[in-house]
Amino acid sequence: MSANSFDARSTLQVGDESYEIFRLDKVEGSARLPYSLKVLLENLLRTEDGANITADHIRALGGWDSQAQPSQEIQFTPARVIMQDFTGVPCVVDLATMREAVKELGGDPAKINPLAPAELVIDHSVIADKFGTNEAFKQNVELEYGRNRERYQFLRWGQTAFDEFKVVPPGTGIVHQVNIEHLARTVMVRGGQAYPDTLVGTDSHTTMVNGLGVLGWGVGGIEAEAAMLGQPVSMLIPRVVGFKLTGELTPGTTATDLVLTITEMLRKHGVVGKFVEFYGEGVAATSLANRATIGNMSPEFGSTAAIFPIDDETIKYLKLTGRSEQQLALVEAYAKEQGLWLDPKAEPDFSEKLELDLSTVVPSIAGPKRPQDRIVLANAAEQFKQDVRNYVDSVDEAGQESFPASDAPAVAPNGAPSNPVTVTAPDGSTYEIDHGAVTVAAITSCTNTSNPYVMVAAALVAKKAVEKGLTRKPWVKTTLAPGSKVVTDYFDKAGLTPYLDKVGFNLVGYGCTTCIGNSGPLPEEVSKAVNDHDLAVTSVLSGNRNFEGRINPDVKMNYLASPPLVVAYALAGSMKVDITRDALGTDQDGNPVFLKDIWPSEAEVNDVVANAIGEDMFSKSYSDVFAGDAQWQALPIPTGNTFEWDPESTYVRKPPYFEGMTMETTPVSDISGARVLAKLGDSVTTDHISPAGAIKADTPAGKYLTEHGVERRDFNSYGSRRGNHEVMIRGTFANIRLRNQIAPGTEGGYTRDFTQEGGPVSFIYDASQNYQAAGIPLVVLAGKEYGSGSSRDWAAKGTALLGVKAVIAESYERIHRSNLIGMGVLPLQFPEGASAQSLGLTGEETFSITGVTELNEGTTPRTVKVTTDTGVEFDAVVRIDTPGEADYYRNGGIMQYVLRSLIRK
Repeated sequence: MSANSFDARSTLQVGDESYEIFRLDKVEGSARLPYSLKVLLENLLRTEDGANITADHIRALGGWDSQAQPSQEIQFTPARVIMQDFTGVPCVVDLATMREAVKELGGDPAKINPLAPAELVIDHSVIADKFGTNEAFKQNVELEYGRNRERYQFLRWGQTAFDEFKVVPPGTGIVHQVNIEHLARTVMVRGGQAYPDTLVGTDSHTTMVNGLGVLGWGVGGIEAEAAMLGQPVSMLIPRVVGFKLTGELTPGTTATDLVLTITEMLRKHGVVGKFVEFYGEGVAATSLANRATIGNMSPEFGSTAAIFPIDDETIKYLKLTGRSEQQLALVEAYAKEQGLWLDPKAEPDFSEKLELDLSTVVPSIAGPKRPQDRIVLANAAEQFKQDVRNYVDSVDEAGQESFPASDAPAVAPNGAPSNPVTVTAPDGSTYEIDHGAVTVAAITSCTNTSNPYVMVAAALVAKKAVEKGLTRKPWVKTTLAPGSKVVTDYFDKAGLTPYLDKVGFNLVGYGCTTCIGNSGPLPEEVSKAVNDHDLAVTSVLSGNRNFEGRINPDVKMNYLASPPLVVAYALAGSMKVDITRDALGTDQDGNPVFLKDIWPSEAEVNDVVANAIGEDMFSKSYSDVFAGDAQWQALPIPTGNTFEWDPESTYVRKPPYFEGMTMETTPVSDISGARVLAKLGDSVTTDHISPAGAIKADTPAGKYLTEHGVERRDFNSYGSRRGNHEVMIRGTFANIRLRNQIAPGTEGGYTRDFTQEGGPVSFIYDASQNYQAAGIPLVVLAGKEYGSGSSRDWAAKGTALLGVKAVIAESYERIHRSNLIGMGVLPLQFPEGASAQSLGLTGEETFSITGVTELNEGTTPRTVKVTTDTGVEFDAVVRIDTPGEADYYRNGGIMQYVLRSLIRK
């Protein structure tokens, strides 16, 4: 029950139903707040308990100073939690382990139960092994169940063992698309109360739901577990960046072009740790599908959230996707009553402002390794010629010899490096590939497959291409992985499926495939040519992530593009082709076919969307979404409050987080005699840190699986084995594109092991084991934007289990910094303007960090003293940003804090 200090409790009548609400207008200053802060204000009013959430917190939010730097901590209680299976499995593993730990400490295991609704969508496990055939979907699903049977049995057990925990089975869709199409409430109803739907999710692209006016963002699995167990999210009241939209998109431009433009603008502006909120008359002209596409890319901007207020467009989408009439009426009535309804002419109080005239957006792609590196489509071929040199030259950007070394590349007449290789296909035909060959063209990822306008545009490009006699080039692996079954329903109804099939874009699965590295292997002959001749080949995907080493181990350069452009690049077959000017191929009569010849008009796209998509499709697809197919229902599951761990399992194992834990905390200590496990440069992402993608046989993880009797063909991916800490520790910092500056000339999971004489090069995992056996703590040195990318909990869990006690970076991205604290790792920052390079640090030093013990006195030091045995000394900024984070660190991590709190209740 709320303390209700502001007398805000009231009643809202909608039709025959009456709901308890907490009125925002009872708080002075609320009317001028941005939409997102109004949602937070309601959250505080409703959860005010006089201890964690007080009247002073509510007054502070009502009196928010838009120009001040964040300093006021508040406790945000999300209405629900959403997970995908890669990050969700370890959450459920941890909950199962916590039940046992509670029992061992004399508590009631049933206390470990989600207190907020938690929904998990299995979408990250399907791999596009099979493609280019009508049997691809069926074959990939069979492979998925074969590989993931243990994990799926475990999740089915969780569905029965935990209250308020639901699982959307495999083969249904991508979590974020299922969220906006079905799970999102926009206004939540629970216990007779109506309040804004809010959430945290174990995937950074949880922000897609911001397009529906739902405030939520990605967190690490460890934070999500705490939220499920009723713990509020500790946060500072953020700065809010107002992004004004004016005008309308011009024909020929897509939502993808818009979002890549916004990503570039916001990255340049700097929005890490801030909310972004869209306002202005251009918002009303932005479809809900486009809003969701923009919200989805919030992690690529670096913002915490990127939200749109509720308006008629929101209601129209909720109706289309099958929400009840009562829910539609409630959302509209509640939003208007609480001042959450969009006023296109309003200018709320924002911390900073940007503006974009939608009519200035032009067709674009992004690459070859970051989503914010936008390239105007007309300049893409020329830009490729410049960028490819970084991937084929024998010297890297820092002037260091790259590994493996190669001779200076040949140069084609057009100025681009060239190394043409003849490939023989299985049918005996031959073709030539070179640097820049598009070897993966994938319509994939929640970002765009939720958007019917770009999906229909892609299908129409395919139709027109088939009618001209064009098809994909033989070296291109083409895949279609929609975000929900609704997509294939409207393709079928519009008669477009056969055309997608004919150009090779057959359905491979409903899930997040290529965008997370589940692209599957390239055809054997293509892979061999690429690796034997060190070709810098490319992928083009309609996703949100294109980081190095993420998409496919054979592919060096990755480009984000709209679905219709993905089809176009599959037809062209190379990034060297200027698809705005060069022919994509020839028609039946030998005439050149250009992109303009097969690009659909806006009217054509709108006509298909209007006539092929209906409310009945969504109602049918989601009528019994949690039940699953016969395969899911037939999975045998154990029963009981605690899980029966299988000691032979290589998928699900009991982690060591609570071993030896007592009810009393161990005092925080300073760090002395520490060695550097890794010295890293700028923009090291959680993809570089966290295990992801395929598991290679000659790595520590591969050797572990081999030793446990797993055949190489059954290794599966790291993501599928996230429930086994032994595999995940061995894959941490093992990304094939990671460059550890302690071990120059290497790429991948290597370091130098200074427990051995001379510090020989070693696998990071092996060195870590030696350091831990010798009782030597470890640190990581890093540059700017450390930990950007997906909200991968294993980037923090693996770091902690490798024995790393502190990370010292130039700057962090929000989720990873928070997750490090959640795992008991101290995040420190170099002094302003300083770096490992400027301080002369090589990574061979021994480090001591003093002043940490001040935390034992209940305060957080602003800085701590870092010294080395070589005489370097500096004050590092302590990036424990809130009192709540300090509590987690004192307890050894967020899970230990929650466990102790629940037992004491």
